Amino acid sequence: MLFIAVFSAMLGLGIVGPLMPIYAQKLGATGVWLGIIFSGFSLSRAIFMPIIGRLSDKKGRKKFITLGLLFYTIISLLYIAAHSVWTLSLVRFLHGFASAMVIPIVMAYVGETSKEGREGRRMGLFNIAFFLGMGAGPLLGGVLHDTLGFNAVFHTMAALTGFAFLLTLFLLPDVRVAESKGKEKKAEISFGKIFSSHTLKGLLIYRFVNAMGRGGVMSFLPVLAANIHITPAEVGVILTTNIFFMALLQGFFGYLADKWNKFYMVVAGAIIGAVALILIPLARNFWTFMALALLMGLGGAISMPAATAINVRIGNRYGMGASMGLFNMAMSVGMILAPLISGIVMDVWGLQYIFYVAGAISFVGIAIFFYYLYLGMRTEEGQYYAN
Repeated sequence: MLFIAVFSAMLGLGIVGPLMPIYAQKLGATGVWLGIIFSGFSLSRAIFMPIIGRLSDKKGRKKFITLGLLFYTIISLLYIAAHSVWTLSLVRFLHGFASAMVIPIVMAYVGETSKEGREGRRMGLFNIAFFLGMGAGPLLGGVLHDTLGFNAVFHTMAALTGFAFLLTLFLLPDVRVAESKGKEKKAEISFGKIFSSHTLKGLLIYRFVNAMGRGGVMSFLPVLAANIHITPAEVGVILTTNIFFMALLQGFFGYLADKWNKFYMVVAGAIIGAVALILIPLARNFWTFMALALLMGLGGAISMPAATAINVRIGNRYGMGASMGLFNMAMSVGMILAPLISGIVMDVWGLQYIFYVAGAISFVGIAIFFYYLYLGMRTEEGQYYAN
């Protein structure tokens, strides 16, 4: 049931993403305002995710998930009422706040209900629902926009997130409350103590560089593809295939993450993704772009279940909401910086160097991650996270 709610919510969220630049330009947005509108969503998430994650460790998960989905539903309708770039920017910021109440808290809920030794499989199922929803959203949004207009897109987003809200409100048990009865409450662990974990620091760096790479691809791949006469529709097929392929493999590699060394799976997947980034400028037609999209999807499928399973084990020790909030905060920061850094690289060196630089940053991130893994594996705690 929870995974159905996640799919519905992500489908609703994915509907509006690719259409936002068009909608913003209708309201008179310049290039600077487009950057503000896009960054506002990720900035809000980055600010509030760790805070709300920590609060959910104290107060329970369900109330934050249901309230966040209710906000999703209301905010979906506020897009229709936005009549200027100022109000649209505010709506996007509020949308990011609502997202901070949903995504990391759902991940904490899934992690908290995972049996030890099965974290990879449970987080793999979550990732399937998450990525399938995000992948199908743009296709549904494009069809709705072309046939019925923008208002239909926002009404559908409200309906999907409203459905997810009702599912969680009436059918989702508040396991945090149920499991805490009769048990001694754990002392709160400070963020400083959490950051003392070498494994967590390495994991956050991995999530950051992973988001940097994907953010650059989503922002500038359509421009690079247009230079070799690949149509926007074909780019949409390439990006959707990438997400679907990664989603469909999550269950299999989640199962393997419970059997193999999770650290090495993260490193292997990250290397595959970095190689795919560096090869993108060499693509010369639709099929080579498609092959690289599949290669990048394979890298994400190998690394993501293992990374989230490691984070579940970190959460078991330091607080599930706090660890998931920090994990998603690292992603949001990467998504904020990726378009800014990519734009500077394009202006200084040229479009193709965006992908070379993104690949190079990924390899540096992998090296730093591996260094922290080495430090972590020398401790009993690090070995617990990996195996």
